[in-house]
Amino acid sequence: MSSSAPVRALLRAGLTVSAAGAALGVGAAGASGAEPAPPPVTSQAGGLGNLDVQAATAALGPALGPAKRLKLDPLAGTGVDPLDNAVGTQVADFQPVHTGMATGPLTQGGALGNLPVTGTVSGLLPG
Repeated sequence: MSSSAPVRALLRAGLTVSAAGAALGVGAAGASGAEPAPPPVTSQAGGLGNLDVQAATAALGPALGPAKRLKLDPLAGTGVDPLDNAVGTQVADFQPVHTGMATGPLTQGGALGNLPVTGTVSGLLPG
């Protein structure tokens, strides 16, 4: 089995999910019987005016919520996790340093919100 086989399988799965989501979105819009939204209001400068930030945030919340909770390392907690190999060292009387500090949140099955730096930033996103 070549190394491109898993990549192809993931690409096919992603395209299938995307196509299904697009079909559901089109079907839901047609089934609701709602009138199409009016075009955005443009200002004299040619940019968009009167953007409804709350509506945009409300629309992004359900889309970003699952992505923020998605387990980043699918092999976490298994015996074959390549990130679960910590290496450390200690020089003189300094505190020991090891790679487990960087990969620990991932090998424990962490999501985007559990990571040290991106967890704070992802808290600002809706969802």
